[in-house]
Amino acid sequence: MCDIWKDNKNLKQLTEADVQKLLSSFKRFGTQQVVMSGGEASLHPNFFRFCEILQKEKIKVSLLTTGLTISKNADQLLQLVNDIIISLDGNEQLHDTIRNIPGAFKKIKEGVEYIKSIDPNYKITARTVIHKLNYQSWVSIIDSAKQMQLNQISFLPADVSSHAFNREVLWNSAKQHELLLEENELPQLKTIIDSIIKNYSEEIQHHFIAESAEKLKKIYEYYAAFYNLNSFPYKKCNAPWVSAVIEADGTVRPCFFHEAIGNIHENSLDKIMNGEKGINFRETLDMDNNSICKKCVCYLNLPIRTTVAG
Repeated sequence: MCDIWKDNKNLKQLTEADVQKLLSSFKRFGTQQVVMSGGEASLHPNFFRFCEILQKEKIKVSLLTTGLTISKNADQLLQLVNDIIISLDGNEQLHDTIRNIPGAFKKIKEGVEYIKSIDPNYKITARTVIHKLNYQSWVSIIDSAKQMQLNQISFLPADVSSHAFNREVLWNSAKQHELLLEENELPQLKTIIDSIIKNYSEEIQHHFIAESAEKLKKIYEYYAAFYNLNSFPYKKCNAPWVSAVIEADGTVRPCFFHEAIGNIHENSLDKIMNGEKGINFRETLDMDNNSICKKCVCYLNLPIRTTVAG
C-alpha cells in the first residue's frame, strides 16, 4: 500500500537541524500536532530527539508505525509520544502474510500489551487499508483489534491511482489489480459492510470503529467507481488549509496526494505555505472537480478554532 521505503533511493532523512529550523514556522502557525510517519519513523536514529524538541514546544507527537518495535522502545514512547497508530492488515495469519514478516502480528500484540500494562490509558489505535487481499477478513480484523485492546480502529480503501507515498511511476493496471477489488467481488464487499454496520453498531456508535456507517459504505462506493457503477464518493476535506506534509528529503506538499509546493532546504515552511505557489494552490483548488481529490482515499476535516479578543 505504501512505496516510500522502496523509492527513497537517495536515502535522505530529516536532521535535527532541519527540525530546529521548522520550529519558528510551527510557532507562527500555532502547530498543535506532528504525525511521524515513514517507512518506519521509529527506526530513524534521531526519532526520539525529534520528539524531545517538539515536546519542549508543547507540540503533540503521534507515531504512525508498523508496531514491530513498540516493546523495544516502550519507555521512550510513553515519555515522548502522545499516541500510537498501528498499521494492521489482518488477523494474525493474514497480517503476517501481507507484511511478509513472520511473527509481525505477535510483536504488535506483545507491544500493545506491554504498553497497556504500564499505562492502561495510553492511546493506541489501528488503521487498516481494506483491499482485495483482506476485505473478506474484515470482521476478523475488527475482532483482532478488540482482543488486542486497542482504543480504536479506522478503515480506508487502497490508493491505487496516485503518485502519493513516493511513487515515481503510476501503477499500471496489473499492479492496481493486486489491491483493487474485481467487479464480481463488489457484491460480497457490500454484504460484508452491511453486516458490519448491523452487527457492530455499538462499536460504531461508541467510535471503537472510527468511521460512521455512512463512511464505511463509501469504501464500497470507492471501489465501485472504478467500474463506473457510481461516482467516487464525496469527501469533505480541509487538509491543505490545516496541515502540510514534509517528506524525508524536505519536500513540502499541501497533502500526501498533491504535487510539491517547495522544499524546506530552499525556503522556510511558512514562506512555502504562504508563498505565491502555496496560496495559489489553495485559492484555485476545486475539490469537487479536481481529479486527485475526486479519487482520494483519505481526508482530513478539522474544526477551525477562532479566537475573538474581547
